[in-house]
Amino acid sequence: MLHSLDPRQLDSRQASSLPAHPSIIDLRQFAREVTADTAGQADGQTDAFLANRYPLAIPACPVEIGAIRLEAGTGSVAELPTDEFIILCDGSLTLNRQGQTLALADSASAVLSAGAGFDWHCPQPTTLLYIRYLGESAGEGNLIAVDEAATLEPSGTPLVELLIGPTPSCRNHTDYRSADEEFMCGTWDSTPYHRRAMESRQYELMHLLAGAVTVVEQNGATRTYTKGDICLVEKGAVWSWESREDVKKVYAIYRPA
Repeated sequence: MLHSLDPRQLDSRQASSLPAHPSIIDLRQFAREVTADTAGQADGQTDAFLANRYPLAIPACPVEIGAIRLEAGTGSVAELPTDEFIILCDGSLTLNRQGQTLALADSASAVLSAGAGFDWHCPQPTTLLYIRYLGESAGEGNLIAVDEAATLEPSGTPLVELLIGPTPSCRNHTDYRSADEEFMCGTWDSTPYHRRAMESRQYELMHLLAGAVTVVEQNGATRTYTKGDICLVEKGAVWSWESREDVKKVYAIYRPA
């Protein structure tokens, strides 16, 4: 499902085609379609990591969500103004900061916290998805890999009144949490469960590491996401969840207090 680009790039015909309500977006498909113009958006003044961005059109809030397209080559970012979660769609990316090296490949993800400055290198054209958080950072300019193999601890479960069937067993590991605790990234898993439709009070990017989940939206649209898929649940989306096998995911969440 393709969402539009930044509202500044919309003509009246495109703007009128925006969904009437929040939805669930296939972010891999979004990235493929919006980055098809390989000419990019760089202005010759700003580093391509910051300039070659294709944001989703979402209501004004403390997050920006979109895709980044980098051609093969190198670049340098002096200092990130905000926290950013990034996840690789294709290609590979290496970041270097003051002796720290962070290599991303095969859908790996990381948090680049506000104040981070780094050099980057792509041996081939590379596409990433990003969530930029404008709130209070807690990372002190660090490069933080999301550890997909981290030990998970028991976590909260869906509300009993929303469940159809038994309560699942859920576990979580948080790699990064902002100082205001509204932006968080990590890994989560769960045994199978079926949840009735509810309204999302957060933006959540999900990258499925294992299992499959079928979601049904308010308008009846149904989609099954499987291992390797990346989707975004928009704040305000009304949707149900059904997983018939164990599921594990990487997440990046903005949840207003």
